Amino acid sequence: MSQGITILTIEDERAIRQGIVDALQFAGYRALQADNGKDGLELALNASCDLVLLDLMLPGCSGMEILKRVREVHPTLPVIILTARGAEDDRVQGLRVGADDYVVKPFSVKELMARVEAVLRRSPQRPDDVGHADVPGGVADFERREVRFADGHRNELSERETQLLRYLVAHRQRAVSRDELLSNVWLISPRGLSTRTVDMHVARLREKLRDDSANPQVLLTVRGKGYMFAGGEC
Repeated sequence: MSQGITILTIEDERAIRQGIVDALQFAGYRALQADNGKDGLELALNASCDLVLLDLMLPGCSGMEILKRVREVHPTLPVIILTARGAEDDRVQGLRVGADDYVVKPFSVKELMARVEAVLRRSPQRPDDVGHADVPGGVADFERREVRFADGHRNELSERETQLLRYLVAHRQRAVSRDELLSNVWLISPRGLSTRTVDMHVARLREKLRDDSANPQVLLTVRGKGYMFAGGEC
């Protein structure tokens, strides 16, 4: 069940956070992490994750504030609260705001993983990952990391180019912001970051897709919003 599932851990205590991340990765999950409330909130709202493990006592933004914002933007995203607060009132408040489960510190890794699996079983599954996408005159094959054209020509894709194109194809119905791409493809927090790496990778992808950079038809630039895939069926 862990294959392809991404779990975000928002926890300011380094030892606890690292222990959780190690356990998740050992179990086969893809792990994202944040050590403060501001970065955690940004990832929870913008990163493509399947579950959030959320501490309540955080610098910058409290776990309860994060939970409220997550419920406004992603009402079905599962959230498990991790906290030293064991009082009944705190547990009730967290569940009323929308937490799916509540784990009181200290907890064992075995207990946490069992709760993670239980919450994921109750949650709707995300659609299967995209394996290929039709592009003008050919097809982008994500498993083989290449673009094949009808004239027999092939362009090899780097791992990052493959991840970027696959993400855009999977979210083809909307424009995807640079911040979202940095969070989900590069796995870094975009807060306060000024970089053109996304734009440079899109430019290289357009070359390999034979997409005219002056008048792109496959990878569109949506002014003020980001990029959108407008190729064929996938």
